[in-house]
Amino acid sequence: MSFLIQQTLIYAVPLMIVALAGVFAERSGIINLALEGIMIFGAFIGVLFVRQMQGVDTFIAAKAAGDWGTLQGLVLLAMLVSAAMGALFSLLLSFASINLRADQTIGGTALNLLAPALVLFFIRIIANQNTLNMASGDSASWFMIKKSTLGIDKSVDLGFFGETFVNKVYLATYVCILLFIILSILLYKTRFGLRLRACGENPQAADSLGINVYKMRYAGTTISGALAGMGGFVYALTTANCSSNGDVAGFGFLALAVMIFGNWKPLNIAGASLLFGLFKCIAAAYTSLDINGDGVYLLAQIGISAHFYQMLPYLITIIVLAFTSKSSRAPKAEGIPYDKGSR
Repeated sequence: MSFLIQQTLIYAVPLMIVALAGVFAERSGIINLALEGIMIFGAFIGVLFVRQMQGVDTFIAAKAAGDWGTLQGLVLLAMLVSAAMGALFSLLLSFASINLRADQTIGGTALNLLAPALVLFFIRIIANQNTLNMASGDSASWFMIKKSTLGIDKSVDLGFFGETFVNKVYLATYVCILLFIILSILLYKTRFGLRLRACGENPQAADSLGINVYKMRYAGTTISGALAGMGGFVYALTTANCSSNGDVAGFGFLALAVMIFGNWKPLNIAGASLLFGLFKCIAAAYTSLDINGDGVYLLAQIGISAHFYQMLPYLITIIVLAFTSKSSRAPKAEGIPYDKGSR
């Protein structure tokens, strides 16, 4: 059961943070279909940054000495760099949607096509292959929380809670959860969040109260790009074995489904992310899931094709959206270019 919960969190957290990215953009009035592309770009930037920094003497010495704090600092730096580049990449969508008043759906689709092509181009130049890996094959184990890194003896039994939420868990997972909580409060409990949401509901009324709709929409889309870029790196770190190959397995589109299923509300999005994360976990590790703890791998013994399990998360997405999309309430002004002269 501990393994199931850990793996579910690994898949759910990137979905959660990227779905929140979509909320920030759409609450400001911009449809951000480019989440997939921004995730791909953020994953590449983060992996490239860690790859380059692992060759620096400071981090070589930290690895040799088992200096967990320095290595986790590298992860946090990579998350910040990925967020910054994701925000920069999202400015293409902002400029096209706000300044040029271009169709936001087409703009997002264009970025989704641009990102993997651009990333694969750079990967071929840098690594002369189709996948960019971090410098060492055991990179993932560097960035996990372990008993030894917390000063706890390996022989100490931490119980179910410790084995599930302390040992062999990525610090990046908890950073994303904390960030999700903080930004949810920012969006719904602060003046900035109120103004941002007003621009997505009735930009003319917001403008009449002195709110700069253009700036707020730029802010919403930029925050969205930063979160999506960070989510892409967290996906690469935790799910893609510390590598980037111009693909994030449709997580950006799944995040859009989670956002719609969660009705653009953070608490609902968190629950939806855990649901989809569970099915992604089952699809990826059904052969090794010991649900009852009795050494019997029930899902592997049922005899269902492996392709069904791999299809399951996306099948659940279609079914859930079919039943919930009618009751979803999107921001009224999303996708509509704002014209200051119209009323």
